[in-house]
Amino acid sequence: MYVAVGVDLAGERDVLGLWLGPTGGEGAKQWATMLTELRNRGLADALIVCCDGLRGLPESIRAAWPDATVQTCVVHMVRNSLRYASRKHWGQITKAMRAIYTAPTVAAAEAEFEAFREGWAATYPAMIRTWENSWDEFVPFLEFPAEPRRVVYTTNAVESLNARFRRAVRHRGHFPNEQAAMKVLYLVATARRKNRENLTGKTSGWKAILNTLTVHYGDRIADHIR
Repeated sequence: MYVAVGVDLAGERDVLGLWLGPTGGEGAKQWATMLTELRNRGLADALIVCCDGLRGLPESIRAAWPDATVQTCVVHMVRNSLRYASRKHWGQITKAMRAIYTAPTVAAAEAEFEAFREGWAATYPAMIRTWENSWDEFVPFLEFPAEPRRVVYTTNAVESLNARFRRAVRHRGHFPNEQAAMKVLYLVATARRKNRENLTGKTSGWKAILNTLTVHYGDRIADHIR
């Protein structure tokens, strides 16, 4: 199941699309088709698109929205880094990575990364190479204050939705066809639960976030605010 979640200029978070994709794993080509569909349905521009590190996906995003800022999910970056490291070093490595992604500015993050590279390049060169290759798409969120950062730095909203999908599928065991599965997943995606955090609805602190985004993106936002 491929999922896209978005936040509009009113601060409303919603599921933009659900697609049953081919088996055998996620692919950038499939994402390109779905992003084109979103654009054709009326999603004319996307300011920031947060995604995992799938190869080719940034190019697919920019093909749909040439001016979009592509943001690599920080949580995925941390997880992928730990794949290269011995568990005994995880504590030290996660502490060093946290200093990078919580840095107050891009320049400060670069300084922290340089220390991280010096400390671990000899032991885990592949881990450091992953950071070097992803750096340009890792740092965009660091240009914002704290409020917008928490909205754009991770795909946790999608991961949460995926977890709910898995629970719903396990409880039913099997489906007679794809349409039956899609109906269940659609109901899961749109369900609103009282006194519980919901995947759709108003983003808290949106006014402060919108002010920051308007300063940063200028007319791209002002032209669409009603």
